Amino acid sequence: MGGGSLAKEYPNEYFLAAFGAACLNYPLWRASAVGQSGFRVAAVSIGGVGIPATLTPYVYAFAPPYKGMVGVVLGMTWARAAIFWGSDRGKEFLQSHGVKNESISTLLPPLCVSTMVQCINQPIVRASITLQNPRFNCPDTVSAIKFIYEKYGLRGMWHGTSAGILKTVPKYCTAVVIKDYMEEVLPPVDPSSPTVDTDRLWRSAAKSATAGVAGAALTNPLDVIRNEMFKKNTPLLETVRNLYKELGRKFLVRGMGKNMIAVAIPVGSTIFFTDTLIQMSKNRQARKAQQQSA
Repeated sequence: MGGGSLAKEYPNEYFLAAFGAACLNYPLWRASAVGQSGFRVAAVSIGGVGIPATLTPYVYAFAPPYKGMVGVVLGMTWARAAIFWGSDRGKEFLQSHGVKNESISTLLPPLCVSTMVQCINQPIVRASITLQNPRFNCPDTVSAIKFIYEKYGLRGMWHGTSAGILKTVPKYCTAVVIKDYMEEVLPPVDPSSPTVDTDRLWRSAAKSATAGVAGAALTNPLDVIRNEMFKKNTPLLETVRNLYKELGRKFLVRGMGKNMIAVAIPVGSTIFFTDTLIQMSKNRQARKAQQQSA
C-alpha cells in the first residue's frame, strides 16, 4: 500500500480492498466477538461427534443465520477504507505542507481518522456485537440499534466509545506505522526480474502480515474491555475492576487466539489487497499506454 500520490490516484482500490477484507473477515470477527464477550454458545455436534468447546465459537460463527452481516461488512468497509486511505493521503498532505517530522506525518492522520471513524461507527459496532449473543432475539442491526436506544437511551448507543477508541486508535496507528516502516526496510523489488509481479506480492504479504499481527496483539485487552462494557452496560473503570476480580490478569488474553485471527487477517488483508489492486491498475494503465503508442 503506498502513500503519496497513490492514495490520491487510487481511492477506488482502497475501498474495494476494504470490502473484500470485510467479507472475508465477517465469520472470523463473529467468532472473536463471541469469545471476547464471553457469550455462551450451545454445544455442537457433527454426525453425532461432539465438537471441542474451543472450536464451538468458530462453528457457531460460520453457521447461519448470519446476524448483522450487512451492518458489519458495510461498517468495516467504509471504516478501514477511510482509515488507510486517510492515513496515506493525510501523510502526503502534511509532508507537502512543510511538516518535516516523519513521526508526526505518519501518526497524526491515523490518530485523527480512526478516532472519527470509531465515534461515527459506535452504534453499529455495539449493535453488531450485541447481535452475536445467542440469547439476543433481535434479527438484524437496525432492530438491535432500536432495542439499545429504547433500553438505554441515546447515550447508550455510544456506550463503550472510550474503550472503542482506546482499542481502535492504537491498532490502526500501529498497523500504519509498521506498514510504512516495512515499506522502508524491505528490499525493493527489482523491476527487471522475470518474476517481478510475484516478488511484489511476496513483499506486500510480508509487510501486511507484520502490520496486522502487531495491531492485533497490542489491542486484545482493550477488545475484551469494550465487549464486556457492551454486554453488561457498565462504565470503563468498573468493567476493568470486574474483569480483574473475575479472571485476574488472564482477562488480558481472553479471546487472544480468536482476536489474532479476527484482527490480523482483515487488517493485513486490507493492506495486501490494496497493494495488489493498485498494482493491477498500474499494469492495466501501462498496457493501455503501450497500445496507444503503438
